[in-house]
Amino acid sequence: MKVLSITASKAMLISIGISIAFLSAGCNPPMDQKTNLIPEKNSNNWKQQFDEKLPLLGHRNWILIVDKAFPEQNAPGMEYIYANEDLLPVLKLVLGQVNQSTHVKPIIYRDKELDFIKEEQAKGVTQFVRDAKTMFGTQSVQTILHDEVFKKLDAESKLFKVLVIKTNETIPYTSVFLQLDCGYWNGDKELQLRTNMKK
Repeated sequence: MKVLSITASKAMLISIGISIAFLSAGCNPPMDQKTNLIPEKNSNNWKQQFDEKLPLLGHRNWILIVDKAFPEQNAPGMEYIYANEDLLPVLKLVLGQVNQSTHVKPIIYRDKELDFIKEEQAKGVTQFVRDAKTMFGTQSVQTILHDEVFKKLDAESKLFKVLVIKTNETIPYTSVFLQLDCGYWNGDKELQLRTNMKK
């Protein structure tokens, strides 16, 4: 009778344990669902980060929209955001917001090397160049050798913030570099100001 009672108690404990395990599993989604939810939740996080940063950026700051292999650098002025998207959609949003802002306007640079890459070397490069030209429209775009970009950034990042938005783009030399200028002042006005100050 005593042995039977102990066995019944063990059976009851096992039953309670199984019930708790099922209840716990019901509170949490399965592992795949959890994993799928994370990117969905964070997919637009870079946009929010950029929205918060743009009002703080001004004349002589830089915004870089770069391909996937662009290196993280040690310069203290470099700040990185990861956008889990292709480069052109990211560029479209960033360029659009900079153009619509009241305080800054972009001076646009891109890698000179991009003009010399053949389709057989990097599939999709022809379409990328075509789409990028459409996106820039009538805005002036200057080309610069890739190594020259690093020299510029090395000098600038010692004094001014450089915001790097890293994308999933895997076509080489597709990065675009926006040097920010004052949106409500220009070189002619600055020259006139300096002339007036000398009088």
